[in-house]
Amino acid sequence: MMTPTPPAGPSLVIGVDVGGTNTDAVLLDTKHTGPKSVIAWNKSPTAANVTLGVQKTLTDLLRKAPENEKNIAAVTIGTTHFLNAILEHDASRLEKVAVIRLASYNFSSQTPSFIDWPSALKRIIKGHAAIVPGGCNIDGTRIADIDAEAIAEQAQIIRSKNLKNVVVAGIGSPMDTKYRQEAQVREILRSKLGDDVNIVCSHEISGSGLLARENAAILNASIINFAQRTIRGFMQAMSQLGLRCPLYLTANTGHLLSFSEAVQFPIRIFSSGATNSIRGAAYLAGQCLLDSDGAVVVDIGGTTTDVGFLLRNGYPRLASSRTEIAGIKVNLEVLQVESIALGGGSSVRTSEDGETVFVGPGSVGHEITTKALCFGGTMPTATDIAVLSGASVGTTKPALSRTTVDKARARIQAMLENLVDRVKTSAEPCTVILVGGGAVLCPDRLEGVSKIVIPELAGVANAIGAAIAQIGGKAEKMTDSASVELAKTEVKAAALADAESRGADISGAVVTKDEVVGIPYMENAKQVLIEVACPADHARFYSSFKENQLDAPAPEGGPGFEEIKAIDNDLQPNRLAEPVVDISKYRPSIDASGKWLLSKLDVEFISIGCYILGCGGGGSPYSTYLEVVNLVEEGRTLAIVDASSLAADAVLVPVGAVGSPAVADERPGGDLVLHALQTMEKELETKYDSILAVEIGGSNGLQPLIWASSKYYNLPCVDGDLMGRAYPNFEKMTSFVDSTDINKLFPVALSSGTGRNVIIPATQPDVQAADYAIRSTCVEMGSAAGATGVPISGSDMQRFGILNTHSLAWRLGRAVSLARQRGQLFSVMDDIIREFGGAQSAKVVFRGKIISVEHSLSSTAHTTGKVVLQQLSPDELGVGDMEVSHGPERVVVEFVNENLSAKGIYSDGSEEYLAVVPDLIMLLDVSTGEAVGTPEYRYGLKIILMVAAPHPLWTTERGLEIGGPPAFGLSVKYKYDLRYVKPKSVIEEYKPVP
Repeated sequence: MMTPTPPAGPSLVIGVDVGGTNTDAVLLDTKHTGPKSVIAWNKSPTAANVTLGVQKTLTDLLRKAPENEKNIAAVTIGTTHFLNAILEHDASRLEKVAVIRLASYNFSSQTPSFIDWPSALKRIIKGHAAIVPGGCNIDGTRIADIDAEAIAEQAQIIRSKNLKNVVVAGIGSPMDTKYRQEAQVREILRSKLGDDVNIVCSHEISGSGLLARENAAILNASIINFAQRTIRGFMQAMSQLGLRCPLYLTANTGHLLSFSEAVQFPIRIFSSGATNSIRGAAYLAGQCLLDSDGAVVVDIGGTTTDVGFLLRNGYPRLASSRTEIAGIKVNLEVLQVESIALGGGSSVRTSEDGETVFVGPGSVGHEITTKALCFGGTMPTATDIAVLSGASVGTTKPALSRTTVDKARARIQAMLENLVDRVKTSAEPCTVILVGGGAVLCPDRLEGVSKIVIPELAGVANAIGAAIAQIGGKAEKMTDSASVELAKTEVKAAALADAESRGADISGAVVTKDEVVGIPYMENAKQVLIEVACPADHARFYSSFKENQLDAPAPEGGPGFEEIKAIDNDLQPNRLAEPVVDISKYRPSIDASGKWLLSKLDVEFISIGCYILGCGGGGSPYSTYLEVVNLVEEGRTLAIVDASSLAADAVLVPVGAVGSPAVADERPGGDLVLHALQTMEKELETKYDSILAVEIGGSNGLQPLIWASSKYYNLPCVDGDLMGRAYPNFEKMTSFVDSTDINKLFPVALSSGTGRNVIIPATQPDVQAADYAIRSTCVEMGSAAGATGVPISGSDMQRFGILNTHSLAWRLGRAVSLARQRGQLFSVMDDIIREFGGAQSAKVVFRGKIISVEHSLSSTAHTTGKVVLQQLSPDELGVGDMEVSHGPERVVVEFVNENLSAKGIYSDGSEEYLAVVPDLIMLLDVSTGEAVGTPEYRYGLKIILMVAAPHPLWTTERGLEIGGPPAFGLSVKYKYDLRYVKPKSVIEEYKPVP
């Protein structure tokens, strides 16, 4: 349901939303629905002192509806106050944090706490970090026991540093329902440190993904005391106004958090404003106005426009991928919102030739009442365009030409149409609910929109959303395919119990999410997730609220609610950021012997390029990139050599990581590949001369850099690989193209990283048996393993290796980074084509936006599906009136982990394959130039579809049999449209001149 069930007793609720410009408040009667439920509302500028500002807002609101104080059941507040402390690097509000990570067997040791933090925030917040034994696998089984003595030692260190905030982050903790390792560690720390230390367990903050979960927990711990002061201030303000009711804060998800939860988990409420707007819009518009799958909410403010998707259940669609807070990656549930710099104060300007009119991104912001033409100012704004289009705003008629007005209106319309399209779930026309003070900017009609609804009181939709927020509960469980229905019953009961424990009336519960997903490499395994929303039982909750309120100390600063912002100039990002390297002048380091000695920038380039060469698959290189960067920062040597420098009988060992991305995400790093290398070394009684990537595409392109480094084998990594891309199966290597015997690829060493090492011998009857042997062993090892293939010789590498692919990855990454640094992403495709060898070797096939995505998990644990792209209009491309090249209207890209084919569909209904494996089929993000992997495909994403020529070995008869259309069951003949050009060696280009 979209409105809460009216509670027994008092039915009035106050909703407050503290925005960057205005603080809105409403007094709402829950016995009614829609606009008629609003008894009074108030809008006032947001004060610098948020606590005093909220008190004034409540005072003004109650003055408009006197004698209602005793009938108010609850006050709910949404605020970005805690987020601002992080964004502003406020040293008076952010406190230092100690991090205790539970991990064993070297898992995550190369990605220590704070590894990817901006230097300014790292310096403010990092107090201590350590790794102690412990951790669980993603199926909940134990990796290692916790070590009480080691934890006690860490407690002593924390006490000696006088740190008052601690995070406990255990590998696999969200799945650890049996051992409760994080809770055990918290109990030990509590006994050693006392009750005045905040101890945050990461599994209580967010779900799977160790580094992102730990980051979120650290930010949470850093602002706990600040949140406590602020929330106690809100409580004192309520007390002074005679409000005897519970206080809630609204979470990022649109649910209520009790004041006690908000104090413990302030990170959950950092971005509730947009969520409140969408919830309020749903409440005001009414469910009958929604389409079958929901509606799009457009919130136009003074400076920006935010757009989100409203589901039929009255809640916004949340982001499925991770987000960032002040440059820190976290995996919190947040609203999936798209924003542009368009608002009432957006500036309007004309190009020098007078042909083009621009709207934004500059804005007069809160100064609109003095600077806009319609208020007697001198700056043309979007509001002036609205006035000249019929809106009643301001005191003066703006003096602008009809041509300027028409072009500006067209530009505003195009911007809004674009934005709406990015959040739609299908290409069908949708309903738009328009809210916000800048709603006058929106035209009466938008392309792709069936109707536009402007509800009454749309200007305070955010405060209404806060007032109607409900209490959420969720639970999840891993089960087998046969037990899904039973598991769903159990999980729903657990979710309801979770909500009830938070103060919910579960009699009015509604299921807001019911999800069952497969888990790669875990046969028949399913993850069941259920979320519910319930009205709050304010009367029951108030009894516990009163007890806490009576014991609440006055906020620091006394009755004046003093807030002092202490920004240390030495901690500002521009003071601590690393010097910006001019990429156009950067030269990699090649020593006299021809070794390419990698820098952090080299690693960054290679990482970007590896993901492009992954052709949608191979897994994101990000965590592996962090491991490699950490080695560079430790002062380790990472060297790449040209294959031509190796002796004919040199021993080159191919390496890679295999298994579920979910495992690598939760359990990064470890010694899996190292143990596989050692196992193979022992099995063959040989010594390696160099380490080689099995595949350059995705994270495995970076794996050999780790193990070849001076920290481990201290060997060079070969500039090349055995695929030239990423492929979904083990046998799709050029070494198998060179042979008809699958056993030429064996033996293979697989290692769990925890002491289990297996040699799969060269006795495989066929390809299917070989693939099963590797896959089943990997599953037995916890769905992740390090792999080492049978070594090849230097002459083998020259014969069937794909040479200079690390050089190619470096060049692709450099092209993207340089275009971004210069602000010239429009030219990045030309740069990428040049690095592949020119127009005869690579091309742009299509520019489009994703309008449909299908994902499924095959019986072999491969991610299969297809994505449909629709041609971008000139305006969507950002090229004005430039003519878009004629071609297919749509393109369908099929994938099995990696992109397999791209089929064009034309306006006359005809179809044509534009590319098919072994072509390198790549989807790049228009806004960044970087690769988009198959897990990241989503509706509305604007992409450029590129194709590059494969290595000639793949286009031989044998190569096509192994890695071409027949290998994937595609009944299409491969076309030899592009010509492969051997990538130019970085070593050869930049080596010192004798």
